[in-house]
Amino acid sequence: MKRFLLPLVVFLIVMGFLGVGLNLDPREVPSPLVGKAAPTFNLPRLDDPEKKISNKDMLGQVWLFNVWASWCGACREEHPVLVELAKSGAVPVYGMDYKDTRLEARQWLEIGGNPYVASVMDADGRVGIDYGVYGVPETYVIDKAGIIAYKQIGPITEEVLRDKILPLVKRLQAQ
Repeated sequence: MKRFLLPLVVFLIVMGFLGVGLNLDPREVPSPLVGKAAPTFNLPRLDDPEKKISNKDMLGQVWLFNVWASWCGACREEHPVLVELAKSGAVPVYGMDYKDTRLEARQWLEIGGNPYVASVMDADGRVGIDYGVYGVPETYVIDKAGIIAYKQIGPITEEVLRDKILPLVKRLQAQ
């Protein structure tokens, strides 16, 4: 009887971990970058490739960094939410067009509206790698000191904006 007890205990432990894992939200993948300085970048602007923007240009303010692409279906879902957020003026939104062409990206923003203070081009995806991007859209809340406070994987919905992002932004702005 005792020889069956150990396999039973191991089985129950494995089932417990499986049960917990099945109840987790896959969009809530913890990012190792949260709580650390945002990776540096100095990229050309989408609207004017002769001008560059660096993440250091945003120091001193809380801002959102939204990684998007014209070819991304989920980006189309979140775009109206970002446009409304930009209209509200609650937080500046900067974009990074990821692995896209300048022409298609600009056309997409002309059609759907441009919620970005500015958008930069990451045509080869190298900055995206630094940020741990493995799919678009992804959005980062970055504090006044340039520290990543939150990472949203997947599209921002009205609920995510209301329940997670805006309360965090308000707390960070008050600091």
